[in-house]
Amino acid sequence: MPESSPSCGASAVARLSSDAATVRKIADALAESLTAGQFAASAFEDSSGQWSLAIHFRAPPDEAAVRTLIASAAGGAAAAALTFETLAPTDWVRNSLEGLAPVDAGRFAVHTAHARERVRGKRIGIEIEAGLAFGTGHHGTTRGCLLALDRIAKAQSRRPATTGSAALRRKRGKRADVLDIGTGTGVLAIAAAKVLHRPVLASDLDPRAVAIAQGNARINGVGGAVEIIHTAGLRADTFRARAPYALIFANILLEPLKTLATPIAGLVARNGQVVLSGLLASQAGTALAGYRARGLVLARRMTLENWTTLILARPATRRATKRRSGSG
Repeated sequence: MPESSPSCGASAVARLSSDAATVRKIADALAESLTAGQFAASAFEDSSGQWSLAIHFRAPPDEAAVRTLIASAAGGAAAAALTFETLAPTDWVRNSLEGLAPVDAGRFAVHTAHARERVRGKRIGIEIEAGLAFGTGHHGTTRGCLLALDRIAKAQSRRPATTGSAALRRKRGKRADVLDIGTGTGVLAIAAAKVLHRPVLASDLDPRAVAIAQGNARINGVGGAVEIIHTAGLRADTFRARAPYALIFANILLEPLKTLATPIAGLVARNGQVVLSGLLASQAGTALAGYRARGLVLARRMTLENWTTLILARPATRRATKRRSGSG
């Protein structure tokens, strides 16, 4: 949980149901305009496919000022749709997370601390306390990435590790085999460290997300395997120093995915794979075209709840790239 979580003194909550991009904009605006001790926010996808945002205030807020702030960040419709209610003193952020059931994605089960005992069978449990960061596993983009990781891990376990990360480890001692761009809560980085048993480098442009992801990595016992840095884009020297990567995740949005196509293609190893998500089904073709133009080929496309996850591969040779460029 973030430090801004009001343990027992929250007296009001503002609620909004909207799309993921709008909720992100509002969360960023709140963080820039309010001090951490004044509020806490939680966000997750509800049963209708929309994102539910709850903003908990330690003291009764100026409702007009909050609406003005949200209007400037996300538009007048979002501000008008915001509802306020008064609450009895309790930890309302924690209570909202208690209601989240574990999410199954392949062999993974993403859960909060409150649902730890509800993880079924031999699943790989990933405990996540989301707070202001995104990635509880409830959204179709996160589930799509976890399903992609499960598929990749199973495929790698069935074949000899003669290329990709195993070969890279022979060349270089200290490096990262997996890169997670825009890590949010760290759920994908944690899952990769658990199932692949490889070092992971993760990044996020939000310092709150970095702190939350670091805490989640420690909770899951992979703090030593997952390094999380605060940076935007892929310009930091750290990315190039650890490259190339056998597996890259980018669960963000279409525009940054388009912008990052060239650097991502330059960081992935031969025979490596890239998992892209944060894409509406209607946007997948646009994203795919940019990465195909940089030599990657489509290995698999998955759509959940109108969100598409793409698994791309960088062939070992240019000839293979030309031969497979028309596939998918």
